[in-house]
Parts: sequence; structure tokens; C-alpha cells
Amino acid sequence: MVEFSKVNIKDIKDEDDDQEEEEEPGEEIESAPPLKVGEEREIKSPFGCLKKKLLKRGVNWESPQFGDEVTIHYVGSLLDGTEFVSGDMDKPFTFRLGHGEVVTGLDHGIITMRKGEKALFTLPPEVGYGEAGTDGVPPDSIIQFEVELTSWITVVDVFRDGGIIKKIMDRGEQVGPPNDLDEVCVNYKVTLVDDTVVAKTPEEGVEFYVKDGHFCPALPKAIKTMQRGERVNLIVQPQYAFGDVGKESVEEFPPVPPDSVLNIALQLSAIKPVIDVTGDMKVKKKILKEGEGVLTANEGASVTIRYIAKLEDGNVFERKGFDGGQPLEFITAEEQVIIGLDRAATTMKKGECATLTISPEYGFGSSEVKQDLSIIPPSSTVVYEVEMLDFTREKAPWEMSNLEKIEAAVRKKEEGNQLFKTGKYQRAGKKYEKAAEYVSEGGVFTDEDQKLVKSLRLSCWLNGAACNLKLNDFQEVIKLCSKVLDVESCNVKALYRRVQAYMEVGELHLAELDIKKALEVDPLNREVKLIQKNLKNLLAESNRRDAKLYSAMFSHMANDSSNAVKRLKTADD
Repeated sequence: MVEFSKVNIKDIKDEDDDQEEEEEPGEEIESAPPLKVGEEREIKSPFGCLKKKLLKRGVNWESPQFGDEVTIHYVGSLLDGTEFVSGDMDKPFTFRLGHGEVVTGLDHGIITMRKGEKALFTLPPEVGYGEAGTDGVPPDSIIQFEVELTSWITVVDVFRDGGIIKKIMDRGEQVGPPNDLDEVCVNYKVTLVDDTVVAKTPEEGVEFYVKDGHFCPALPKAIKTMQRGERVNLIVQPQYAFGDVGKESVEEFPPVPPDSVLNIALQLSAIKPVIDVTGDMKVKKKILKEGEGVLTANEGASVTIRYIAKLEDGNVFERKGFDGGQPLEFITAEEQVIIGLDRAATTMKKGECATLTISPEYGFGSSEVKQDLSIIPPSSTVVYEVEMLDFTREKAPWEMSNLEKIEAAVRKKEEGNQLFKTGKYQRAGKKYEKAAEYVSEGGVFTDEDQKLVKSLRLSCWLNGAACNLKLNDFQEVIKLCSKVLDVESCNVKALYRRVQAYMEVGELHLAELDIKKALEVDPLNREVKLIQKNLKNLLAESNRRDAKLYSAMFSHMANDSSNAVKRLKTADD
């Protein structure tokens, strides 16, 4: 059999990197209507044009790419029909596209094909055997290849350094790839280049968290590129395996010698996504079973769950909804359950099953707590195995009528008032914020409703500012009071609360302006007069500090000037 020309397309591509960008190979085929059987079309490549005539349609719409490992049946012939090369029909030819294993034109023709397709390619000399020719092919000959693409394997250079080459044997489902936090289950078999088996998982596979790694550095790195169910073969160079140290023997498996290349047959059997619910890794949710649809419970939703709650050592302290017991029903964001469980519930779909790991800050805190089945020691991390049985989402403003929006705003405001009275300022602030959303300025209300809506909105902003004063969030106070003053420029409450915030952040002159305006509106307001007195004291103290600072600065400058004069006099002498 005639050998194909050894031209490495990657090397040629590197030389062309600085040149003007050329058309992508096969671009005409991709942008034009599909070829009909018997139709012929010209294909452009960076090295010249070739022609493709479709003999049999393929299946699907995917095509191989450079770097992929393709398997073909082929016949090469001259224009007069003389065959110069022919593959064995019982043993198809397998090679990697773009690695110089075949003539350039054939590489660029095959990347336009689909699985099962048969085509006739006509190659001019510049993309064939050129001036030199080869056995059976005279110099400067136009040649033809009849090719059937039987299959291909996608080959990925994971880090583009040749360190981990991944051959995709079976594509997975459209789930994944996993993240660092996720737990995965894999099956693998590891061999040396001489086929010695140095590691193998049991039939059920092994589970581990991606961030924790497993076996060798290459394994988690490759897994992070895979879909669930995907099966691959990895070729791993020593720097991603065990380097120049090697690995000692484990159980029945022999050691891995230093500087060994590994072949790993790997399948990603399962992914259990892990979600950082609170953003600080203190409430983590591992999804054991996906729920239905896309909607999750939201804040204010009525949810029904069942769960088994335990300590990290497995000691169960509470069960709900099992062994004939009633499931737990609660409303989210109402402090009816521990914060970690509450926050996690708002991320769950109907039917979803998950394991929650909750740190003490979002659990039972630093106190000992007695539960149904056991006592929870202080500062315990707790684990909940939860199933979301059902939930009813709280209506969003856009789902409500105007009357429903107003009623919801009044209700949320009143809930906020009750929370404020009990010192729960953060939750109260959220209630006021939600109430204001229901009657937002973007809503379309009747003239009759506008007065009530405006009053509700302003009172919610003002109450929210009062909450943020208690929480020392002074920038938010300034923002909320400014919103009120944009609507009612002479609102004394808004001016007074903004003065308090300005004084806390050191904006004393802005505070002075707000006090002046408030007293113009209400000259006898006792609270404003009292804070004006406090402000005067702060301004006086600020002026004294400034005077002391400037005095020291000018004194230092005077000393420097005097010393400079003395040095000049000394120089003159």
C-alpha cells in the first residue's frame, strides 16, 4: 500500500499565524445549502482548492475536526481510473486529522463529512502529492480519493501542552461538566505503556469531591471537562501523573515507576452537584435527585418538606415526614426554621432530594439545643437529608392585580412594623423593601389609587431607612432618604434621618444643609434642633482638629525654610 505524504498541518498553520486571516476550511460547504447526492462543489483550504462530490449522505450534522481520530474506507486513483492506493475493506484506516498522516487535501475534505457519508474528492497537486509525486502517482498529478467516513473519536489536548490527551469514546448526556465542589462517581482502569495494570476501581466505581482530587493530578482535571456518562481514554504524561517520583504499590497493584506515561480508561458515571447556598461555604447543598421543571421555592413561599436531621457523626436528632410522621410545612424567610434550612429550601425544586451541610452560624449556634431524638451540642455542624415535597411560590408583583399589589404592600409593611418593634431590623428592612416593590414607581395605578400608593412607597422607604440606621448601614440610609426627597423635597423625617447618616460618615457640611432645610420647614422641631446642637459640637471639634493640623503643617514648613536659609549662608561663607 502506498504511504500518504507526511505533512504536519499544525506546523504550516503556525507559519501562517502572522498572515492575514484566511477562510476557514470547508466554509463554502457550511455556508451553502447541503450537497445533494451526485452534486459536486469546490472546497477552499489555506493551501488550495479541492472538489467534493457527494456519493452517499451521512447521518446527523456533526463533522470531525482537526485533531480527531477518524476511521475511513478509501480508494485513491488517478483521473484515468488507475488505482494507486486502496484500503482493506475488512480493516479500515484510522488516523488523526491534521497530523500529516495523509495528504493535505484529504484532511480538509474529511472535515466536511458526516458519519456514514461517502464522497469523491478531486485534489490538485498543491493539496495532493505536488511536484514530487509518490509511488503510482506521477509528479504534478490531479488525484481522486473515494472516502467513506465510518466513525471518528474526538481527541482533546486538555491543556494544549500534550500533557493530557483525551479521546472521547462515548459522549455523555448534556449534564456537566462538574465543578470543584461537586461529588462524582467514576470507574477507571490505569495501565502503563506495556499494559501493566497499576490501578482499577471496583465495579460500582469510587466517589469523591472533585476539589479533593483522586489517584493522580490528571484525573480531576480531565473529569472537569466531561459530561455525565462520558467515556474517555486518557494518555497522561508524567508531569500530570506521578512525575519523577513514581508511586508505591497499593494492595494487589504494582508500583508506578518514575517518569511513567499512564493510559487511563475513564467513565464519569454520576455527578452530584454541590451548591454553595450562602456564598461563604457554610451552607452546602449536594443534589442527590434533580427536581421537576425549573422553578424553585422563593422567599415567602409556603413549602412542605420531609427530612432526617443528624449530627456529623450520624446521630439523628430529628425526623419529619418519615415512618408515618407528618412532613414539615413552613413559610420561607420567616425564621420558622434554622437559617441554613430556610435558605436552602429557596433553592430547591419540587421532588428534589438533597443533603444539606449547615455550619453552626446558620444552624443552632453556640448553645446546646434539645431536639426530639437527641441533644445538639454547642457549635455543631448539622446535616439534613431533605426532600422538597411541594411548595407554593409567593406571587411576584407582575402576577398581581393593582388591588392585590396594594393589599400585599400594606400587609408586608405591617409585618415589617411588628418585626421592627421586636428588634429584628434586618428582616423588617426586607419586608419594607418588598412592600415598596409591590407599589413601585413603574406600576400603572389609577388616579384614585395614586395617593395611597405614593404614601405607602414613601413610608416604606422611610421605615427602611430607620432599619438601616439601627444596622449601621449609613449609605443605604442616605440612598433611601434621597429617594423620598426626590418625591417630597421638604419631608422632614427624610431630612432628619439623612442628617444622622451624614454625621456618621463624616459628611458634616451636607448634614448642615439638610438641617437648615428641615428647620425652614419646621422651625420648632425638637429632634432637629437637638441634632443641630450635636452637629455644631462636631463641626467645632472638626475645625479644632483642622486648625491643629494646619498649624503643625505650617510650622514644619517654616522650620524647613529656616534650615534651608541656614544651609545657604553656610555655603556662602
